[in-house]
Amino acid sequence: MIQEIDTIHKSEYQQVVRVWESSVRATHHFLKEADIEYFKPLILNTYLDAVELRCVRNNEKNIVGFLGVADQNLEMLFIHPDFRGKGIGKTLLDYSIQQMGVKKVDVNEQNEQAVGFYKHFGFETIKRSELDSSGKPYPTLHMELKE
Repeated sequence: MIQEIDTIHKSEYQQVVRVWESSVRATHHFLKEADIEYFKPLILNTYLDAVELRCVRNNEKNIVGFLGVADQNLEMLFIHPDFRGKGIGKTLLDYSIQQMGVKKVDVNEQNEQAVGFYKHFGFETIKRSELDSSGKPYPTLHMELKE
């Protein structure tokens, strides 16, 4: 299955947030409901505008996976749970490295699937923070792509 990378328009931000929420609920079991509700408006109103966005769409042109990059840092990579395991994450990660110059990613330590995913594709942990970037008690691994 060939997956084409596409841009995301501001009018699609609600759709992006729905993909984010469904992905987080499927993979971030350590987050509390209050955390998800805390992040939703931040993602919609602040975070999406702060990154360069790309996506993969299904046959109906709906976004099924997306990424956001800023300053060679992969800030977000989320795949709708119905489309996990189909190579979309790999496609987006490869694109971010080859076309957007990604060299770093920060990952919740408790998201073991994501940590393994990035290690598989050549990232290694260079530092660990006890809190996430919002100051919440979710340890974060700072990973860099091995040269």
